[in-house]
Amino acid sequence: MGERFPTLVRPPPVDTSKAPIENALELTELSIIGPAAQRTVPPNFVVHSYHCFFVLAGDSSVPILYHVERVREGRSFCTRTVQARQRGHAIFTVTCSFVREGSGGEEAVSHAVPVPADALAQTPPDDYEDPPFLRRAGDDPFQSFRCKAPGDGDGEEDDDKKEPTSKRVWQWVRARGKISEKGGLRAHLSALAYVSDSYFIGTVSRIHRLWRYPVGPEDVDKLDPQVREHLERVNEWEGYGTLESLAGRPEVGMMVSLDHSIYFHNPSKVRADEWMFVEMESPWAGDGRGVVMQKIYSRDGTLLATAFQEVSFVFFFFFFFFLFPPFLLPFPSPTLCLFLQPSPFCGWLNWLTNIARLVGCCTIKAEEEERGEQVEAMRTPRLGLVV
Repeated sequence: MGERFPTLVRPPPVDTSKAPIENALELTELSIIGPAAQRTVPPNFVVHSYHCFFVLAGDSSVPILYHVERVREGRSFCTRTVQARQRGHAIFTVTCSFVREGSGGEEAVSHAVPVPADALAQTPPDDYEDPPFLRRAGDDPFQSFRCKAPGDGDGEEDDDKKEPTSKRVWQWVRARGKISEKGGLRAHLSALAYVSDSYFIGTVSRIHRLWRYPVGPEDVDKLDPQVREHLERVNEWEGYGTLESLAGRPEVGMMVSLDHSIYFHNPSKVRADEWMFVEMESPWAGDGRGVVMQKIYSRDGTLLATAFQEVSFVFFFFFFFFLFPPFLLPFPSPTLCLFLQPSPFCGWLNWLTNIARLVGCCTIKAEEEERGEQVEAMRTPRLGLVV
């Protein structure tokens, strides 16, 4: 037998010389498999677009292996595909396209949507710190600062009369700390991609002012006073208004990203550890899905990137009817079982466990006893995702 090489290794220790987001995005190269997509192209090639699909829910307790395929090697463009796999299954796929810097020659045409002047006037200071009610142990590797878009503050009644397609969500974002010189431009681009997918999905719920908490409006008064105060402050900070104003609004039971695309317009100017302005909107929603888009600008007004995402959402009434329809208890539908797992003759606990995996709002350790593992599932009292 040939020499064996380990493919599962412990993550490297935290490097204090790097920004937190660099450590969060750190990849350990496995020399036998090959490096990450950005590291397989010449240094004078930069990413100009990527298109990804979220295939299955991931498991944070299992290592992720990234498989990179070299699809095309051209003079001006290179293409790579990447699969993120867990337990042998693809949970995420992305196609990246890289362009050689300066390959476009002398500019013949150029244009860009300008940054809103009102947004630049609301640029947060460099020494900005998160409000106390947003701080928590293990802070996210990026900061966000919400600012007022046109029409914000007109009141809930006036807001409900506006066309959803006319509404905008504005905020400033940046990576915490300073990205290291060693990380360079590629670290800035990776950080921008990471940040762009960290708040994007909530655009539909924001412009429609949907209830998106794991407790219903009727249960807010029963919460611990400190928890209620925290929800109220976060809700108002994000521009949803008061909790009382959301009473009677549709309740989101599940919201997940289906895909995510970014077009990098000026990659060489991306500085993800400096404030970047983001404008988000939704041109369409229907049939349980919605499309959201965002434009990302540098502090000097340069349009850095444009991103698109399709999201899927289910409201609580339909969500619970799907989870616990009367005609399925205590046995699940064979059709659903065939869709969720190989055998239609599964117990209802395994069925619920698979549903919970897809929803992503349960603490799950589910494996079959026949394989020397045990099934354990714990469901939250009210299933829902905080977006």
